[in-house]
Amino acid sequence: MTAPRIRPRQPGGHHIGAYGLLALTAVLYLVFSLVLPSTFPTLDTVDSILSNQSIPAVLALAAMVPIVTGAFDLSIGYGLGLAHVMVLQLIVNESWPWPLACLTVIAGGLVVGVLNGVIVEFGRIDSFIATLGTGSMLYAVTGWITDGSRIVPGPQGLPSAFTDLYDSTFLGLPVPAFYVLALAGLLWLVLERLPLGRYLYVVGSNPRAADLVGIPTRKYTVYAFAASGLIVGFAGVLLASQQQIGNPSVGLDYLLPAFVGALLGSTAIKPGRPNALGTVVAVAVLAVGLTGIAQLGADFWTVPLFHGGTLLIAVGLAGYAARRRLRGGAAARDSPAAPPPSSPTPEAGTAGTPP
Repeated sequence: MTAPRIRPRQPGGHHIGAYGLLALTAVLYLVFSLVLPSTFPTLDTVDSILSNQSIPAVLALAAMVPIVTGAFDLSIGYGLGLAHVMVLQLIVNESWPWPLACLTVIAGGLVVGVLNGVIVEFGRIDSFIATLGTGSMLYAVTGWITDGSRIVPGPQGLPSAFTDLYDSTFLGLPVPAFYVLALAGLLWLVLERLPLGRYLYVVGSNPRAADLVGIPTRKYTVYAFAASGLIVGFAGVLLASQQQIGNPSVGLDYLLPAFVGALLGSTAIKPGRPNALGTVVAVAVLAVGLTGIAQLGADFWTVPLFHGGTLLIAVGLAGYAARRRLRGGAAARDSPAAPPPSSPTPEAGTAGTPP
């Protein structure tokens, strides 16, 4: 009796799942270029997309790291608001040198991330509830520092070297785009090529199995939250350099786009699991779509409608991709291996064989 033949996975379906979102970006750009030939396919539009979407992309990468471990950090929007306010508070009102202010805020983001991880893992509180609570506290601290008003620089303005962190160009492109590429490349290296990344994925996919093989799940989850807080602090520095005014409520506007990018990104490049390159592709899809909609003259309410609808689609697609990935792995484990070819059985009555 022959063993059942295992049907190999079709490479075409894998490529569609991995690169379909990237192809959708190209299709959207082509469609909007045909509909808006005088405004959309221009260098100004490309510069605007690369510049305006850099902070959402950085924050989406920050949201992506805890998702790798199966947790969610809902405090990133509040942390972004506090970080950018603190940068301007230290520079404008405390007269700190801008490099010291930026490094202090980034270090503060790291501390907040560690605090989130400790509360979630050692306090045994669900990450939704824990980070929503810490986020609310961060928002309260932001209001206390600013007294509910904006931080506006004096007539001398901010140091030009500080504003150049966001406003400058490199190789003819906005420099924030290179921050995103560098951060995505670093996260890709850590998650895909280093043992730390593999441990984080194991913790997210099966915490019990991680415990059984000796992976300290609590420690690596804290690592994920710490990395998220560090990236949020960096995003706050970029936001302060871009806005040049401390607005205590601006961070909340970035929360939903960040999670849309992180969750939608888990359906691209590496379908079924969060990954850095997929997150960048997802942000590109959102950026092209929102820019085209804006140039078509859509009303302001279309932006939250677009983000909300895309979030629902992203969660559904991410769950489907994860289930498909698990089914594929289970099928590969459960399928019986084909037996090795057996040697021919000697015929009865031949030499050396009893009749």
